[in-house]
Amino acid sequence: MIQVIIADDHPIVRAGLKQIIMEDAGITVAGEAENGNDLLTQVRRQHYDVILLDLTMPGMDGLDVLKQLKIEKPNIPVVILTIHPESQYALRILKAGASGYLTKTSADEDLIKAIRKVHRGGKYISPSLAEKIAFALDEDTRKLPHETLSDREYQVLCLIGAGKTVSQIADGLVLSVKTVSTYRARILEKMHMQNNAELIHYAVQNGLVD
Repeated sequence: MIQVIIADDHPIVRAGLKQIIMEDAGITVAGEAENGNDLLTQVRRQHYDVILLDLTMPGMDGLDVLKQLKIEKPNIPVVILTIHPESQYALRILKAGASGYLTKTSADEDLIKAIRKVHRGGKYISPSLAEKIAFALDEDTRKLPHETLSDREYQVLCLIGAGKTVSQIADGLVLSVKTVSTYRARILEKMHMQNNAELIHYAVQNGLVD
């Protein structure tokens, strides 16, 4: 029996995922977590075979949780399950150590396959993401401006691109306004841009916002 833990801050989403998993007699939901800290606490106390992790949660976001999991529990496969399209985060998430990346819109069809594949030691990605990765390897020497950013800088860029203010970003990421402003300044410098309007235009043009 494959023991799965689901980390998502929405109870309705967790219930929906459990319903899908219950259709397979060889997989069971052995734990649930509503945020990153809760997940880390449970994983430290009990063994799980596969972790389903939402990318956007209050407190520690999914990327930070993933990095911590790879330090503490490197052998447990993690499938990122998110509303964000592959073009936004998938490559960064896989580089950070995730075993799979699945959008919530495709969970009905692909969740069971993803769990079983990563449990066997494989990686689960969609055909479209596989194609993106192939192109990314070809273009590795010609990085786009946003690909030079750190993970946190990239996250702030996406939020600015979505029209969030510095204060809103600070609240959402549990950071100070000063810290977010520093990230914004670094982003502008690295991308050779002058203001938020240019960042928003860039994010939209490159598919970095929903």
